[in-house]
Amino acid sequence: MDLSGKLLIAMPGMGDHRFDRSVILLFSHSSDGAMGLIINKRVPDLQLHGLMEHLGIAFDRLERDDPVHSGGPVERARGFVLHSRDWAAPDDETLRVPGGLRMTQSRSVLEALARGDGPEQMIVALGYSGWAAGQLDAEIAGNVWLTADADASVVFGTDCAAKWSTSLRRLGIEPVALSATAGRA
Repeated sequence: MDLSGKLLIAMPGMGDHRFDRSVILLFSHSSDGAMGLIINKRVPDLQLHGLMEHLGIAFDRLERDDPVHSGGPVERARGFVLHSRDWAAPDDETLRVPGGLRMTQSRSVLEALARGDGPEQMIVALGYSGWAAGQLDAEIAGNVWLTADADASVVFGTDCAAKWSTSLRRLGIEPVALSATAGRA
C-alpha cells in the first residue's frame, strides 16, 4: 500500500514526544521506507526572512514572512519546501507528490520566493520524518497513526495548532473521544 500524498495523524499516547499530536504529509512511501514532513509544528523563533538572511539570499521582493516548520527529527539542518503545484524548480528538482502537491529541496525555490515568483502556497521546513522499510506499516498496524487524504486547505490553510484536531474531525473523529490506549475487538 503506497501512502505517498496522504496524511499521518498521530494517535494519543504514541510514546514519542517528537510526534505528539503531529500531522505528517508523506511525500514518499514504498517498500524501501517512507519520508514526510510534519506540517503542524514550528521551529521556535524562526521565520522565513530569518532563514533567508542566514542563507545569504536577498529577499527584497518577499512580502510574506511565514514561520519555518520543524519537518521532523532527521537531518534538521536540511531544508524542504512543500508547495502548491503552481511552481516547479528547473531541471526536475521538484518532486510531484500524489494528490497535487509538490516538494522541492533545492535553494532555487527560496530564490524564486525572494524574487516574488515562487509558489503561492507553501510550508518551509527544516528536517524530515523518516521510516525504514516496513517500519511505518508496522506502526500503522500498531495503532500509532491514522491515515487520511491530504487536503490543501488543511495542509496550507489551517492554523498549526488546529491541524491535528481538524484532521481528526475530517475523519469524523472527535479528538476528546480518542484514548491513549489501544485495543482490538
